[in-house]
Formats: sequence, structure tokens, C-alpha cells
Amino acid sequence: MDISVIIPVYNEEKNIAPLYSDVKKVLDGLNRSYEIIFTNDGSTDGTLEELKKIRSSGNTIKIIDFNKNFGQTPAIMAGFDHAVGDIIIAMDGDMQNDPADIPALIDGLNSGFDLVSGWRKKRKDSFLLRTLPSKIANSLISTVLKTPLHDYGCTLKAYRRNVIKDMRLYGEMHRFIPAIAAWQGAKITEIEVNHRARKFGKTKYGLGRALNVILDLLLIAFLSGYSTKPIRFFGKLSITTSTLGLITFLITAYMKINSGVDMTGNPLLILSVLFFLVSIQLISMGFLGEINIRTYYESQDKKTYYVREVIN
Repeated sequence: MDISVIIPVYNEEKNIAPLYSDVKKVLDGLNRSYEIIFTNDGSTDGTLEELKKIRSSGNTIKIIDFNKNFGQTPAIMAGFDHAVGDIIIAMDGDMQNDPADIPALIDGLNSGFDLVSGWRKKRKDSFLLRTLPSKIANSLISTVLKTPLHDYGCTLKAYRRNVIKDMRLYGEMHRFIPAIAAWQGAKITEIEVNHRARKFGKTKYGLGRALNVILDLLLIAFLSGYSTKPIRFFGKLSITTSTLGLITFLITAYMKINSGVDMTGNPLLILSVLFFLVSIQLISMGFLGEINIRTYYESQDKKTYYVREVIN
């Protein structure tokens, strides 16, 4: 199989037929073998029935039907797990991503890149509720993760199979796939894609996801730098707090010697003890983290490196 297209859908019954028609038309024009995978993320309307209608008419599509609504990241992950194509393309099911951009994404992969991410430069969404928060979030993510992209939130992306074959996604981490891939050594680029106004249904995502995105961002930032060496993260914090504890203790001693201030009644003494205790806790967490990391990798025979190719 050359191409797998993954489309997560949730309550998009009116978009299913026209979206499938658009995607199929583009893929047929490529003259390459393909499959279209719809992940029904626990829809409560007629989405599943529409998908079954398309499949019963002789069209070869895969339908992954969730028991309930698990979210966009699990829906995309399920598509990854069931895809067999050498090139894997993910896109939204609301028809705002334009299937006509698929050839350009594939051309990007053929140019030597491992991941091509879409950039909705001219978004057809509310500026205050969607576009502006997205710009702020993308700037923050690019700064923290040091993988500069204009549009992390665009689902329309093309991947080489080896980029995502061992990738596991949790929370709402689908938007961070480019950063995870870059951490693994993948070559990434970004191209402008068309963004269409929504015709049917309403968006399922709003500002309520902002807190979850921030928490996932902190987790990804930690994993990208310290997933195989947690002692360095906790050790740095431990050294910082122990240094602060030493400084506050010396100030307390200085106040006792030079000004006769009672040490036992000086709040700085309590603060220095607190710093030292926190320092011990942090270094202990670092040691426990190192033990857990070794257990995690060695028990599953996982590697701490990623191989692009072996040339014999």
C-alpha cells in the first residue's frame, strides 16, 4: 500500500459523503494504491451510518468505531495503528482541510523530508476565539520545544511510515508530533495549505483545551530533554535549592554573629532547612526516575536511539 489517509470524525454526518468524494477524487488522480481510514470517535449522530453507506457501495475504506468519545489524539493513534501505507496522511473530518493539498504534501516527502506539516496561513475561523489563541499557542510551543512551526494545530500532515511506527500518543499530544519526530531526528518542513470555512456542523474544540495543551507542552518539553536522563533535571533543581539553603543559612549565621539575632527565632533558618529538605527530595526523585527509566527500556527491549537506515 502506497498511501493511507486517516480521518478522525466526531458527529460529522453531513460532511462524510462530500469529504470522502473529495479525498477519493484526489487519490485516484495520483495513480497509486491507497486506503482511507475513518475513525468514528464515538459519534452520537448518524456519522457511523453514513460511513457504512459509503463502504457498502463497494468502496474500500476502513472504519474504526470507538465505544465512546475518546478524543482526537486516540482517534489519530488508532488510525496510525491500522494504517499499512508507506505514506500516512492525517486530516480533519470537518472538510476545513482541503484534500487538494495532499499531492503537495507527498511532493514534500519526495523532496527528502520525513514529515510535512500544513500551515493554515489564511484561516477561515473566528479571529478572537480560534486564530489569535492559535497564534499565541504556536509561538509558545515553538519557543519551548525549539521546533519552529507556524501551525502546530493543523491536523493535515504527511508522514513517512518509519516516523510514526513506534510513536505512542497520549493526552492531546497529536499536535506535538512534529516536535516528537524532530526529537527522534526526523527531517521536517512546513507548507502553506488551503483552509476552508466549515459548511456543516460546529467545531468540537474551543478555548477549554488551552490548559490541557499547556500541561502536555510541559510534559513534552521534559520528555524531549530528559526522558532518558531524569537525574539531570531533578539534579539541577536539587543543586539550586541546596545552594539557596546554604545562602539563607549563611545569612542567618551572619545575622547571629554580627547583630545578635536569635537563630531559632529567625524565619530564615526555617527557610534554609526547607530548602535542604526539598533538595534531598528532588535528588531522590532523580534517582528513582533513573531506576524507572532503566526498567522501562530494558524490560521492553526498547532502544534509546532511532535508526534511519542500516547500510551493509
